[in-house]
Amino acid sequence: MTYEVADRVARITFNRPEKGNSIVADTPLELAACVERADLDPNVHVILVSGRGEGFCAGFDLSAYADGTGAAGGAEHQGTVLDGKTQAVNHLPNQPWDPMIDYQMMSRFVRGFSSLMHCDKPTVVKIHGYCVAGGTDIALHADQVIAASNAKIGYPPMRVWGVPAGGLWAHRLGDQRAKRLLFTGDCITGAQAAEWGLAVEAPEPEDLDDRTERLVARIAAMPVNQLIMAKLACNTSLLQQGVATSRMVSTVFDGIARHTPEGHAFVADAVEHGFRQAVRHRDDPFGDAGRVASGV
Repeated sequence: MTYEVADRVARITFNRPEKGNSIVADTPLELAACVERADLDPNVHVILVSGRGEGFCAGFDLSAYADGTGAAGGAEHQGTVLDGKTQAVNHLPNQPWDPMIDYQMMSRFVRGFSSLMHCDKPTVVKIHGYCVAGGTDIALHADQVIAASNAKIGYPPMRVWGVPAGGLWAHRLGDQRAKRLLFTGDCITGAQAAEWGLAVEAPEPEDLDDRTERLVARIAAMPVNQLIMAKLACNTSLLQQGVATSRMVSTVFDGIARHTPEGHAFVADAVEHGFRQAVRHRDDPFGDAGRVASGV
């Protein structure tokens, strides 16, 4: 990630464009550290998170584990932080799946992503191209989401091998629309995301940067103490709705989803044919076009 501050705005930018800005072991640590840095800086009034390259975030970078072709993060974290997922993919011998170890490891990612919600200052996520799978776990924790009208947003791993923080989807979209997406794993456009309440605005792609700058400039013009009070007041209501509890349950379910019969079949497909091909096989019955298969 890169970090810079100008005009009361802290800009955190995912900087792995060649990998679709997919999530690796260090991502939650880096994100939380950048957010904390901005939160403690008296010159910062608002935090903007975006991504370089073709899209915001393609989800978890698990192709390295599934294919055995490379690393997915800092060496000190491999096989420990992602233990739940590496066990599922690589069938590590003599290591039965422990759901609480899985929860301990995967909740670390959630804590990093939720720094966008729990920090004192307003956070804005700018989505272009795509924000899918684990990328939505990041975006939905922000206070404001602004997306290009043609952006692709959704959680396809609901079809097999994943469960998102469901309470955030229900909070943004309402019960029926959240279930509409999570019952199918379908994606929506940025324009539909704004219509449904997931995004605050969905300008045309060529206008996204300008509209985002206008938004953060208006927020940055506010006294920081007023911003903190507004966020704390709104978040009190949000947390009383049970979002934190739902997030915990969803993280446990995420581990269980990787150990269902369908989850194990998906892993076997990935081991035999490669991770991207397994994702294609997963999505074929749904007739999806323009898939983003870089991560989960």
